Amino acid sequence: MGHLLGCGLPQPDQGLPPPLSAVPGPWKGVDPSRGYWEAPGPPAQATVEGAPSGEEAAAVTPLDVSRLRSSSMEIREKGAEFLREELRRAQKELKLKDAECERLCRVREQLERELEELTASLFEEAHRMVREANVKQAAAEKRLKEARGKIDMLQAEVTALKTLVITSTPASPNHELHPQLQSPTKAGPRKGHWRPQSSSRALGPTVRPAPGHGLAPDKEGREVDTTLFSEFRAWRAAPTLDKACPFLDRVYREDVGPCLDFTMRELSALVRGAVEDNTLTIEPVVSHMQPGTRAAAECGRTSKCALSGLTSPCRHRIRLGDSESHYYISPSSRARITAVCNFFTYIRYIQQGLVRQDVEPMFWEVMRLRKEMSLAKLGFFPQEG
Repeated sequence: MGHLLGCGLPQPDQGLPPPLSAVPGPWKGVDPSRGYWEAPGPPAQATVEGAPSGEEAAAVTPLDVSRLRSSSMEIREKGAEFLREELRRAQKELKLKDAECERLCRVREQLERELEELTASLFEEAHRMVREANVKQAAAEKRLKEARGKIDMLQAEVTALKTLVITSTPASPNHELHPQLQSPTKAGPRKGHWRPQSSSRALGPTVRPAPGHGLAPDKEGREVDTTLFSEFRAWRAAPTLDKACPFLDRVYREDVGPCLDFTMRELSALVRGAVEDNTLTIEPVVSHMQPGTRAAAECGRTSKCALSGLTSPCRHRIRLGDSESHYYISPSSRARITAVCNFFTYIRYIQQGLVRQDVEPMFWEVMRLRKEMSLAKLGFFPQEG
């Protein structure tokens, strides 16, 4: 079979294609059922017309790599430029946001300062209002206490005025206050109390001592001391509460000082100052308690006097000025304080021009008040009902 194949092949000189052995590549069967084999086609690179050869392909590869490299560098540069542009845009936006944040921070700080100032001003205003309210309340309470004290003082003065009939009429003179006006046949003790009909008219003419002559003794055994009378008349010409004047200096030294000289010296000094300033209040203990209570039942029991230190029934108490402290006093201490208060009340009336009398009746009333202070100092006082 090989011989047949070899014989049937055309010869080169006959213009026929070369033998099969000259064609490179293995044989392959095309169709076994036909009984012959078909050689495979030539390589692909050999069949492509105009394809480069191996050396040309080796030369083309570095060029493509350089092109790829340049393309990648261009892409990288464009990407870097894009990223730089994005970065600049982001930085610009960040700066704008930072500026906005700074502006908002300044606004917040300003609002916080304004809020603090407003809060401080509100607190100051509240404190000022509270302080003014407290001052007004304290002033109102003080005025109330002063009003109550004035009411008590006026009540005491009214009571004193009932016993001090400071005027009388010539048609109906008060013979009890002016016994020198009585006739010798009618002179003597009288009982009862006579109320004058008018308190707006001046007293009739009275006897005055001539300079260098003493007054004649009256029918009750009283005689005017010329020294005391001259001192009182000099004081009456220009009434004052200054203790340096001879009249008041003598009264302080002989009557007021000894009458208010209690065992408790410190409290005695306070009581004397309150009496001089007209700020002392004497209150009955029962009037501040409900009737029928245990305290009201015990108010008359024996207790210790705050001025004398003696054990005695204390039915009254004193209060000095605006102080809330009270001091319980015995009837004897109360009589001594009351006698001094009556004296100061009368000379204040004279100073204010409320007593419209001549000098002599005023003098005898002052002597009577000094007599009450002396008796109270010696322990004599009227019994309470």
